[in-house]
Amino acid sequence: MDDLSFGKRNKRGDWAPNEPASIAPIWDAPPQPMKILKWLPHYFAPYDIIWILSALAWWHWVLPDVETMKTLQWGWILKLLVFNTIAVFAFFGIYEWRLYISRAQGNRFKYNGKWPSENKSDVFWFKSQNIDGMLRTLFHAMPIWLALEVGILYAYANGYVPWVSFAEHPYYLVVLMLLMPIIHETHFYLIHRLIHIPFLYKHVHSIHHNSVNPSPYSSLSMHPVELVLYLGMALWHLVIPSNPILALYQLHRAGFGAIPGHIGFDKIEVGETGGIPTHAYIHYLHHKYFEVNYGDGLVPFDKWFGTFHDGSKEGEAQMDARFAKKRAKMNATPAE
Repeated sequence: MDDLSFGKRNKRGDWAPNEPASIAPIWDAPPQPMKILKWLPHYFAPYDIIWILSALAWWHWVLPDVETMKTLQWGWILKLLVFNTIAVFAFFGIYEWRLYISRAQGNRFKYNGKWPSENKSDVFWFKSQNIDGMLRTLFHAMPIWLALEVGILYAYANGYVPWVSFAEHPYYLVVLMLLMPIIHETHFYLIHRLIHIPFLYKHVHSIHHNSVNPSPYSSLSMHPVELVLYLGMALWHLVIPSNPILALYQLHRAGFGAIPGHIGFDKIEVGETGGIPTHAYIHYLHHKYFEVNYGDGLVPFDKWFGTFHDGSKEGEAQMDARFAKKRAKMNATPAE
């Protein structure tokens, strides 16, 4: 594909789409029904369908029966850890191999013209962003993911939280499932703003932001505190009357689903003329500019609070004006 038919590349080799990033059209005023109908399939497709199916697969083929999950036995817990780890590294690895190792589509549709492997830095373990991301995923993300998952399943199995069955309350659970991307977005925005507080940014979130040029294994390359806050969105299902399968879906959406915003490419080419949109641009801009796009645009929190950047020159000017105003306020001499 000719990526210059869809965007432009600057002198540094960075690519940007012609169309600026936008929030979900359900928030447009006045409403645009045709635009909403065109967007609607993207609410769940393709990624959320994968997470729903993975949650069902885990429930039916990976996890033991409910009676077994009432006790914390190493057998089923270690089996779950193995399956989670293999699945994450296989899923992330597919993107890594195709886009960054074999470079099957070159730098077409790649936002940052440089390759992470070219950026050797002391901020990464072994001076490698890729190795750093893989090791943090293995030694930080997977144990925390497992602990949260086991805790949630143990609580459901022992009746410590309300277990709503699909047989008795199908409509309620379908509505809850439809709301789960919004729960994800709201939780993500709130904890993301929290960890940008200077102290937490310096000691926690800066690890994730070392990946200015993110790639697949940047997805879960985080400080343990951030991982608890981020993956902990599944804990909402211990507060909201829910079902363990939906809790698994919420956790898979956070864990496996961290990758779309960190792929680093706008499209994944399929054949000579087709491409799968990654919807990564909004979050890529956050990694590039740090203080914009704390959410992903499903709920327009950044629009409401003045931190949205759509990648356009106008968005750049608005960001620069906001930063200048912030600097002026910080440098202002108190009146005597």
